[in-house]
Amino acid sequence: MSNTKELFNNPYGFAPFSKIQSGDYLSLIEDEIENAKKEIDQITSNPEPPGFENTIAAMDYSGEYLDRITSMFFNLNSAETNDEIQKLAQKVSPLLAEFGNDIRLNTELFKRVEAVYRQKDTLHLTPEQQTLLDKRYKTFARNGAALPEEKKKRLREIDKELSSLSLKFGENVLAETNRFELHLTDEKDISGLPPGAVEAARNLAESKSKDGWIFTLDYPSLVPFMTYADNRELRKKMSLASGSKGFHNDNLDNQDIVLKIARLRFERANLLGYKTHAHYVLEERMAETPQKVTGFLNELLEKAKPAAQREFEQLQEFAREEDGIDQLQKWDGAYYTEKLKQKRFNLDDEKLKPYFKLENVIDGVFTVAHKLYGLNFEEVHDIDKYHEDVKTYKVTDDKGQFTALFYGDFFPRPGKRNGAWMTSYKPQRIENGVNERPHISIVCNFTKPTKTKPSLLTFNEVTTLFHEFGHALHGMLANTTYPTLSGTSVYWDFVELPSQVLENWCYEKEALQLFAKHYETGEDLPMEYIKKIKDSSNFMEGMQTLRQLSFGLLDMNWHGIDPTSVTDVKEHETQAFAFTDLYPKTPETCMSTAFSHIFQGGYSSGYYSYKWAEVLDADAFELFKEKGIFNKEVADRFKDNVLSKGGTENPMVLYKRFRGQEPKPDALLRRAGLLEKVS
Repeated sequence: MSNTKELFNNPYGFAPFSKIQSGDYLSLIEDEIENAKKEIDQITSNPEPPGFENTIAAMDYSGEYLDRITSMFFNLNSAETNDEIQKLAQKVSPLLAEFGNDIRLNTELFKRVEAVYRQKDTLHLTPEQQTLLDKRYKTFARNGAALPEEKKKRLREIDKELSSLSLKFGENVLAETNRFELHLTDEKDISGLPPGAVEAARNLAESKSKDGWIFTLDYPSLVPFMTYADNRELRKKMSLASGSKGFHNDNLDNQDIVLKIARLRFERANLLGYKTHAHYVLEERMAETPQKVTGFLNELLEKAKPAAQREFEQLQEFAREEDGIDQLQKWDGAYYTEKLKQKRFNLDDEKLKPYFKLENVIDGVFTVAHKLYGLNFEEVHDIDKYHEDVKTYKVTDDKGQFTALFYGDFFPRPGKRNGAWMTSYKPQRIENGVNERPHISIVCNFTKPTKTKPSLLTFNEVTTLFHEFGHALHGMLANTTYPTLSGTSVYWDFVELPSQVLENWCYEKEALQLFAKHYETGEDLPMEYIKKIKDSSNFMEGMQTLRQLSFGLLDMNWHGIDPTSVTDVKEHETQAFAFTDLYPKTPETCMSTAFSHIFQGGYSSGYYSYKWAEVLDADAFELFKEKGIFNKEVADRFKDNVLSKGGTENPMVLYKRFRGQEPKPDALLRRAGLLEKVS
């Protein structure tokens, strides 16, 4: 064993960020790849006949420190990157792709796995062991273990190239985000903007020794600008800059990368005997086939489109009455939606923000987790972290037993990509009778505190925090034997259920009263605001649904077809959006070139899963509503059958065990207010 294990030798076995310099990661990862190869060699050279423990379980427990060191490295590359880390990532990713193929294409290892798989009916396996065996066998069968050598060679080449391309894609998007600044010096140009957004922009300008205000494409800067800035031309400038990332025909352009990724994924799928990349991916999803996904998206589209068109016409009419706008454009959407929402509900995000101080919302989500699942969170200061902004917590259960470590990283920085995500530095597992508890992190990009104000969240940011914390609960409450079935290691269209279901508590009076308190006066969020939040939750839901569906359809239009004849990214995208477009086209923008979910993250052929999981979460929350949102029996059922079980059984089996029935789309349509609109 290399000295990597020693680095983790601390009371919790936490990620040793302070002990590793950026330049050390490559050699540590190379060492751990070698160690993992030795562990695999021990399995293949074992003279004993292949059995579940000496082959399947042994494989699952192998490579522990490789997993841990790479999870640290790749989170740094997303949350605290620099030129050195990005260059290292271009070396590390192909190495890991090659190692993955060394495993999946190892003939001797496959023979042992196949031997165990053939005798599975006589082995008296638990459901979890059965799932692991099936998963392990499919990993080989689906990834080329039975291919002839020349095809295996090509598969390796493809995987190596894909890992480099997706990294480059992400680097370009981040560089594009960082290089754009809107520098304003005339006070009339910031008309309409809330004081918090203005102060943050002034602070940024000061930090760069400039006068006036600087706005960027980071969400805490971009979103308030697009929502409140009265200057239509400046909104257009920001909108076009945000929408054209990777689409400038320069050194940061992603068009060729998109085409290459789509074609290589298609070639890979064909090589493995699948019609398209989507056919390959969906075989291991609840949705099963591209036809089912497209049918699901189109069914929702049919329900949402009439409502969306009506909403768009209302918005257009409102903009015409307010400001004489004859044609609503993309850069008008958020601005007039907010104005109409204020007029209709008298609900302004800026009125709500003082009640959502970040620290209070964090305490709130902790309290919700305590009331539902008996968890307690204590901030600790003896855990290594990669940036001073990161907060660390020790999590215990209601018996005081250690459950997890939890990290929260909440503010934007130049080396941090946009968006929000959950990650794990150590998965839960039971090995040699010891339940190794997980180390879980969430990363967000919320408005930073200023000289005069703490971090005050928009309601949308509140739901984002709850969403990511739902993923974190899935990780923290994991209780499985094998690490690759633990926590969020579930079918991709099931993974969003725990995150999306937790968002529902943000709309409930009983939950809001726990944490929504004015940061200066301490007064509770007034009841009238709670009612307005609830009443306005369906506002423009048709348009919002249409937008989500358009992303899912774009994903399927890249991955559910033969893309080899596609030569123009923008034109292909325009065709994919033909049925969902409401706004006039903008030739300067392209979504695909910055669609990180599908070209950098793991959502290729899987973006539909947000909507799929919404059906699950709406159906699941109806049970909580029926019995009480803090009902212990329902919470225990959700914890015991969903949160703790990870990927140990088929997700529909787990869901039905919790709910007592299959999910019904009507619950989502009811919640979205779309059922009445189409009936």
